[in-house]
Amino acid sequence: MQDRLRMTMPTQAVLRALLAAPERERYGLELCELAGLPSGTLYPILARLEQAGWVESRWEEPETHVTEGRPRRRYYRITTDGAEQAREAIAKAYRSRRQRVPGWVVGLS
Repeated sequence: MQDRLRMTMPTQAVLRALLAAPERERYGLELCELAGLPSGTLYPILARLEQAGWVESRWEEPETHVTEGRPRRRYYRITTDGAEQAREAIAKAYRSRRQRVPGWVVGLS
């Protein structure tokens, strides 16, 4: 499954937000804030992660949002396997990025 997911910087930001508290469910706009991404970027990433089995989601009970007078929320949580694969994928992307970045040359303008 990991090979099917591109580890773009936005994808990594979403995964890091989910990995910060893997046992916790988070709703979409909360993840937007944590990952620093607009909803138009976040939701397609979450859909791909869910399709790959890394993330699971659920809609909150209607009574909750009606009582609180707000739109219904969809909650997302990283799966146990997803957390393991995400950590490996982020580490691999980090190593790959470090290998491509040339060293700094002192004294050049």
